[in-house]
Amino acid sequence: MEWVAATPETPQSKGLEVKEFSLDEGKRRVTGVLWKGEVCRPGAPLVLFGHGASGNRHQMPIPLLAEAMVHGHGFFALAIDGPVHGRRQVGEGGRKAFWPEWERSGTVEDMVADWQVALDAVQRLPEVGSGPVGYWGLSMGTIYGVPLVAAEKRVKAAVLGLMGISGPAHYRPTVEAAARSIDCPVMFIAQLEDELFPREEQSALFDALGTKDKRLHANPGLHAAVPMEELRHSREFLNRYLAGTPEPRNSAFRVSE
Repeated sequence: MEWVAATPETPQSKGLEVKEFSLDEGKRRVTGVLWKGEVCRPGAPLVLFGHGASGNRHQMPIPLLAEAMVHGHGFFALAIDGPVHGRRQVGEGGRKAFWPEWERSGTVEDMVADWQVALDAVQRLPEVGSGPVGYWGLSMGTIYGVPLVAAEKRVKAAVLGLMGISGPAHYRPTVEAAARSIDCPVMFIAQLEDELFPREEQSALFDALGTKDKRLHANPGLHAAVPMEELRHSREFLNRYLAGTPEPRNSAFRVSE
């Protein structure tokens, strides 16, 4: 793991250390960022953040959530660039570069391998260690996040969403099969008027999730109009499953008739 110079977009905050890195340990170079703080202790939970197709490892709200997880819970946070994004940008980057990349057979396997290389490297750091792992990623963060969570049993809870069973012909059966094999708790965020992934496709992906512990947060609005309150719900969900004691699934109350 090579630590590299911060960029102008690298956020800084009192008591927060934001470390940019580059890895050449796998099939291809992986670039990312690790958030840690004075309150973090070895073995504390680590949250992985996957960004959307239009951004990179620092795409909002990832820095806000990462800082909140560090300061509020003593967690570590890790984000890596997508396959053609950020420090790995191809052409114009963003969605224009992502659409042809998504069509490429093998893109899922490559991105899952990138994540595992990054996770292995970070957990080898003595100051981080091998604590519980969570995942948060919407849109493209779910396109690659569902296969990652399915493949990586170190992930104990995941926030996913803004995505459905759709995409290139090679991808649809891949994501559906991966969803069915997920057995960790999942919080799924959907936008009811999503212009990129229709409500029916999002519902199909949620329904396909194999875990018995899943909940759907559906909000009005277009793809990018996720309410800020969902960030709080995300934090509470990840903290509950990575550091707290989740409520038993039979703890629901009955509504009086």
